[in-house]
Amino acid sequence: MAKNSQIKEDKVKRKKKKKHIGLKVFLVILIIIAVAGAFFAKRVYDLNGNWLAALMGHNKNTLQNLDRLTFLVMGESGGNTDTIIVCTYDPKTQDASMLSIPRDTFVGSNQKTARPTDKINSLYQDGTEPMKTVEAVNEITGLNIKDYILIDTEALKELVDIMGGLEFNVPIDMKYDDYSKGNTLHINLKAGYQKLTGDQVEQLTRFRHNNDGSTYPYEYGMEDFGRMKTQRAVIKAIASQIIKFKNVTEIGNILDVMKKNVKTNMDLSSFKDYIPYAMNINLDDVKAEQLPAEPKTLNGISFVIYDKAKTKTLINDMFHLNQTTTQEDNTNITNTSL
Repeated sequence: MAKNSQIKEDKVKRKKKKKHIGLKVFLVILIIIAVAGAFFAKRVYDLNGNWLAALMGHNKNTLQNLDRLTFLVMGESGGNTDTIIVCTYDPKTQDASMLSIPRDTFVGSNQKTARPTDKINSLYQDGTEPMKTVEAVNEITGLNIKDYILIDTEALKELVDIMGGLEFNVPIDMKYDDYSKGNTLHINLKAGYQKLTGDQVEQLTRFRHNNDGSTYPYEYGMEDFGRMKTQRAVIKAIASQIIKFKNVTEIGNILDVMKKNVKTNMDLSSFKDYIPYAMNINLDDVKAEQLPAEPKTLNGISFVIYDKAKTKTLINDMFHLNQTTTQEDNTNITNTSL
């Protein structure tokens, strides 16, 4: 009996010892979590509550080291750049702008001898000379853009599909078919708010007019002017979805698509550092305009002639040239700053 009692007593002691060890381990883990949480909370506080930036390992100096992004987006279609948009974003001030350049903008030296190659979209030359387009935009705007992103329709479609589609309000019914030059294009969209696939977004961004010649309403912007307005709206809609948390978690996949399908002289991997701050941007405050210009026929060819005085005023308003650099005042700002 005494022996059995001793055995039971020993078992009780071992159980108590295990409980004590388990409690100590639990307390150590709890302390580690508490300390880590305190450090994380301090980092979040230093980042003004930006928990995602803290989660990505940023500190209070990270934002100060991020330059203003300024680059030219060119959309490839049929060997030309039918989409030309100057984009800027400053993570410190949350200032962002988009300026569309009409594809038919005249960039020749003499209107009397104008020919199709005097259109800005012809400078692209199947992607062999992207900087020629950048230089032409700098000449028109007075900016000092150094970087470009050249995206084709396949990249756009894949990006939208990775995001699970794009919520967008299609402004009008769109019905257009083109079989010319072997570049088959079929556009068939109904007006209204809906979720679009990548293929449908391509249709949306390439639409100018219907088979019967009807186009966007005058107040929206007819033909190419309407298309540019829609393209800017699509960019804002894509940005809106990307900066949502569920898509930020897939930013690696998005960057992979861009690296695979996009031509650029920029380091796309560095874009991820801007995401925690871009999440706070109010997209309604993004300035979205197009180059002040009027259509004009030269030698039987349709062109767009930009207004130099109005362009200068608009550029000063959108890009704050008194605070940044121009071609005439190019300071030593790194990355893609003006």
